[in-house]
Amino acid sequence: MPDRPEIVCLCGSSRFVDEMRAANRDLTFAGVIVVAPGEADEVVTPEQKLALDALHLSKIDLADRVLVVNPGGYVGESTRREIAHARATGKPVSFTDPV
Repeated sequence: MPDRPEIVCLCGSSRFVDEMRAANRDLTFAGVIVVAPGEADEVVTPEQKLALDALHLSKIDLADRVLVVNPGGYVGESTRREIAHARATGKPVSFTDPV
């Protein structure tokens, strides 16, 4: 048994908030520490988006692996960058749906 629970970083489009929440719930109940994108109830400025994108890359760095929440196989530009970052740092990447 590991010294700590596995840490999984969720990645995916903000349009899939319900699917992200479901993945977070399922992983949490499975004993996994989940790191997820931040949620905003208001319009995010371009400057805030840049800061949030950089923060999310740091979340990926903390994780043991990445789970891409991609209903219908959709992977957007930001998520592609996150996948590339995860792979470049040796993190395993899996998907909820076939790409």
